[in-house]
Amino acid sequence: MTNRLLNRRSLLVAGGSVVATGVAGLLVPAYAGNLTATPSMRGGSNNYRPGAPIVERIGGGGFWMSGTVRRAGDGAPLAGQRIQIWAHTTEGHERDPQSHGATLTDADGVFRLEMPQIVPAFGQPHGHLAYDSGEFETVFLRPVMPSANDTSLEAHFVLQPT
Repeated sequence: MTNRLLNRRSLLVAGGSVVATGVAGLLVPAYAGNLTATPSMRGGSNNYRPGAPIVERIGGGGFWMSGTVRRAGDGAPLAGQRIQIWAHTTEGHERDPQSHGATLTDADGVFRLEMPQIVPAFGQPHGHLAYDSGEFETVFLRPVMPSANDTSLEAHFVLQPT
């Protein structure tokens, strides 16, 4: 008897959701409204290299830089956006060409790039990321890691159309 009540309840809840939102409400993802653009961070553009190549991985890897790219206003994910990444790592300084690379966002606006372990520069372990493709305003980010022992770092972009 309990299973029958739970099944009826589940059916009623699902049916009520369809009535309340319509079938289209179940098929269209919800996005945030009035999402403000990410401002560039001070020091984010240090050692930036315009046109850094899109790469599979920077150096030997072992550390993951990841994040998302969304559009200001509605928060829709942005596919195919180029994000440049560079840092001071176990394999080179952030000014070295081999410490730079770029990747593209996937269909969900997610990017992920493997690189060597980030090490402290000027006392702080940090990465640099840039969006600079022209369709949206340029944004430079410089997130600082809580610990030099962390093996990943996230950065999220909300872009304003130009």
